Amino acid sequence: MLNCHCFIDMIVAIGKILLIWITSAIIALVVILPIALIYWRREFAKRREKCDKNKNKIVIGFFHPYCNAGGGGERVLWSAIQAIQKKYSNVRIVVYTGDLEADPEAILNHVRRIYNIELNPIEFIYLHKRKWVEADMYPRFTLLAQSMGSMWLGFEALQALQPDIFIDTMGYAFTYPLFKYIGGCEVGSYTHYPTISTDMLKHVYRRIISHNNHRIIARNPFLSAAKITYYKLFALVYGWMGRCADIVMVNSSWTEDHINSIWKCPLKTFRVYPPCDIERLVDLPLLHDEDKGDLIRIVSVAQFRPEKNHPLMLRAMFELREILKNESLWNRIRLILIGSCRHDEDKRRVKDMEDLTKHLSLEKNVEFKLNIPYNELIRELQIGTIGLHAMWNEHFGISIVEGMAAGLIMVANNSGGPRADIIETQPTSRTGFLATDDREYAEIIANIIHMSADQRSTIKHAARASVSRFSGEQFEEEFLRATEPFFRNAKQ
Repeated sequence: MLNCHCFIDMIVAIGKILLIWITSAIIALVVILPIALIYWRREFAKRREKCDKNKNKIVIGFFHPYCNAGGGGERVLWSAIQAIQKKYSNVRIVVYTGDLEADPEAILNHVRRIYNIELNPIEFIYLHKRKWVEADMYPRFTLLAQSMGSMWLGFEALQALQPDIFIDTMGYAFTYPLFKYIGGCEVGSYTHYPTISTDMLKHVYRRIISHNNHRIIARNPFLSAAKITYYKLFALVYGWMGRCADIVMVNSSWTEDHINSIWKCPLKTFRVYPPCDIERLVDLPLLHDEDKGDLIRIVSVAQFRPEKNHPLMLRAMFELREILKNESLWNRIRLILIGSCRHDEDKRRVKDMEDLTKHLSLEKNVEFKLNIPYNELIRELQIGTIGLHAMWNEHFGISIVEGMAAGLIMVANNSGGPRADIIETQPTSRTGFLATDDREYAEIIANIIHMSADQRSTIKHAARASVSRFSGEQFEEEFLRATEPFFRNAKQ
C-alpha cells in the first residue's frame, strides 16, 4: 500500500513539473516573447533612423558563416558579390563570417586562388557564435537545434550591422524573420539544399538507413513514426520561416520543387543555376588517350563531408577490380579524390577513407589530393578520363558540370540535380551516366573503359555543348534579374 502511495505521489510530482513547464512556455510565448520583439524592433528602428541620416550607400549583408570553406556554395557567394559590384557603384558589401582564423586578406586571396575571382574591397563581420549551428553540437534533434542556433547566430550578426538588404547564401531560413521583422531589412535567400525535404520524409517512412537516419531509428517502427511526426512539424515551421524572404532563389529544379512544396511561395521563387567555371574549361583541348600517359584516371572533386559518400566510390573501385579481371589493366587505373579539407573533422574523414582504402587493398589505385590550387585542379580534370560523383540527392552538382566542360565522362548518382538538370542519358544525346549503387557504378566505369575512342569522344562533345546554360555569365544575369527589385526599392 505504501508503494502505491509513493507511486501516486511521484506521478503527481511529475504532473506538477510538467504543468510548470507548460505554463512557463505559454507565458514566454504569449507575454515575454512579444515584449522582447517589440523592444528590439523599436531599438533597431532607432538605429536605422540614425544611420540613414549619414548614409549614401546601400548596405548589403551576405550571411555566409563558412565563407572560407572553398566549396560550390562559396563560389555562389563570391560570384554574387562580383555581379553586384559590376552593376552597382553605390553599394557597401559586408560578409558575415564565422571564419575567425582567417583575416580579410587571407579570405580574398583564397577566393582568388580557388575560384579565380577578383573582387573590389568588401568588409567582413566576424561572428563568434558559429558553433551553435554545427551539427556535432547536437547528437539529437539536430535539424531543430541547428535552426534555433542559427537564430542566435543571426541575432549576433544583426546586432553587429543592420543592413538594408540581407542575403543568406547558405540556407539559414530561421534568420529571415529576425532581419525582416526586427531589423527592417529586405530579405533575399539563395537556397542550395532545403533543410528538410519530402525525400527525407520518404527515407524515414521507408525506414532506410542513411547518414541522417540512424540504424536504431530505421529498425524501430515506433521511433520511425516519432521521427516522421518531428520532421512534419519541423517542415511546417521551416515553411513559415522561408516565406519571410522577399525573394527566393534556388539552384536547381530539384531544389525548386522541394522549396515550393514546403515554403509554398512559387511567385517569388526563381531558379538561378549556380556559376560553374566553364568558360576556361571548355577552351581546354580535349586530349587523346595517348596524351594522358599510361594511366586511366577517374577523378572525383568533392568536399570530404559524409553526404558526398566517398566510401561508395571506394567500394565501386573494389567491384571494378572484380569486373575487369585483368591485372595489367587494373594496375593502370587510378581514382583521384580531390577536395578541400576545412578542419579537424574533415581530416578525420580523410583518415577514415585512407583506412578503408587499405582495408579494400586499393592503396595503390587511390590518390588523395587535398586543398590543391586552381591550376592543379584544372590539370587533373584535363588529364582525367572519367568523372565520379556519388552524393545521393545532390542539390545541383557544380563539379559534375565542370567535369563535363573539361572533357570528363561523368558518372553521377541517379537522383537530385544531376538527374533533373545536368546529365542526359538518352543514347542518341547522352552527356554522361547515372548510377545507384557501387556495383552499378563499377559496371558503368568498366563500360566506359572498354569504349572505343570515337564513342567516348561523342559523349564528351555532347557534354561540352550542354553546359553553356551553367556559365558564370548566365548566373550573373539571372542573379541580377532576381535581385533587381531590392535595388529599385532602395533608391525610392
